[in-house]
Amino acid sequence: MSKVSFDWNSTADEVLAGIDLEGKRVLITGVSAGLGIETARSLVARGAEVVGTARDVAKAEAATAGVRAVASNGHGRFDIVEMDLAALASVRRCAHELIAAGKSFDLVIANAGVMATPFGRTADGFEMQFGTNHLGHFVLVNRIATLMPPGARLVVLASSSHRLADVDLLDPNFEQKPYSENLAYSQSKTANVLFAVEFDRRHKARGVRATAVHPGTIQTELGRHADPVAMQKKIDALNVMLAAEGKTTIRWKTIPQGAATSVWAGVTASAEEVGGRYCENCHVVEPSMDGGFVNGASPHAFDPETAQALWARSEELVGENF
Repeated sequence: MSKVSFDWNSTADEVLAGIDLEGKRVLITGVSAGLGIETARSLVARGAEVVGTARDVAKAEAATAGVRAVASNGHGRFDIVEMDLAALASVRRCAHELIAAGKSFDLVIANAGVMATPFGRTADGFEMQFGTNHLGHFVLVNRIATLMPPGARLVVLASSSHRLADVDLLDPNFEQKPYSENLAYSQSKTANVLFAVEFDRRHKARGVRATAVHPGTIQTELGRHADPVAMQKKIDALNVMLAAEGKTTIRWKTIPQGAATSVWAGVTASAEEVGGRYCENCHVVEPSMDGGFVNGASPHAFDPETAQALWARSEELVGENF
């Protein structure tokens, strides 16, 4: 693996420079916009065979024309399969089709997600963000875990927003407490980290590792429900506070920069370095109570007992044991 040091500025292409991924297969959820497209393109350009999932296949086909162009130039391969993370019947159907195809995946990137949505429920009755960001991926990844051979990796996209809320295991779907779109998002991102931690614990003995990554603050369709003016005001206010505390402030990344940590953790870094960890700016970030909102990971997202309890609660909610 490369020993080159990457940072906040690095792009996915820079992280993967000189790496040959011919013969490697990758599954990426959410390839109809933003990070999913760029992540797929950067991997296909190095010869990987990438399968992307999308709720709206027609939209994804149009959005990934550039990825197909790269593949048609003799690099890798790119295919799209239909899957709606907010409907477990769709997730299970997709998993069944992938298993039936019988082809292994060297890397699975749980990239898709929703953020700060108005209150709503998935087809199965779960709060939309918890159901989509966590439970949909929980079922998909566990169902296809048999397709991940020794040496394979799982990369789960989390967020620095995980620092703002732990998972409410008693009421994850906001059935008892008032709904907050930001609290719900933060809870789902903590769940993403905890899922990676527990998946890694369960599979590392067979050589399969998992890690959670924060891609950075990026303007993509993920923020479609947020008022851009209000969001910038929040960021400005937070930056004033962070600067006063002598901590790193928030800066917008480009989409190529945002895709860098996903491919760094999935391909470039050593599996031992990132397994069971949380990565930001192409580096592992240690959990700390006094860490910053940027370059920081909260200990509550790494508690092994909480990770196991969330796994059990998730099995209960989706009606499957893994």
